[in-house]
Amino acid sequence: MKKVLTIAGSDSSGGAGIQADIKTITVHKMYAMSAITALTAQNTRGVFGIMEATPEFVENQLDCIFTDIFPDAVKIGMVSNSKIIEAIVKKLHQYNAKNIVIDPVMVSTSGCKLISDEAQDALINLLLPIGTVITPNIPESQVLVGLK
Repeated sequence: MKKVLTIAGSDSSGGAGIQADIKTITVHKMYAMSAITALTAQNTRGVFGIMEATPEFVENQLDCIFTDIFPDAVKIGMVSNSKIIEAIVKKLHQYNAKNIVIDPVMVSTSGCKLISDEAQDALINLLLPIGTVITPNIPESQVLVGLK
């Protein structure tokens, strides 16, 4: 059974983030693992709060996963600050992670900005270069190529 690690925010409504990733991974008969970058209070009407994990805690989660159940692929979603991005990139390099899918989540479906300007720069300069596949939607693509 293939093992997939999702690194993303937690969506309390279950419609996005690690909850949606875990459902998708499981329905495709793979083993899902997660490292949480932030907790969000959200539902179909909007995002009402975001509590970020510390970079150290994200690193701790990644160490636990990579030293025990090494993933065959890594999917990265919402990462809202540059220090967490730096921590993720450091650990993915340290463990020589392969098959990295980056979904550059910058704005929620309800229109709430989920990433700081500093994190956007780190996403573009540090995270995207290590991706095997990048899956932006049209608005995210426009931001990434400088059209917005």
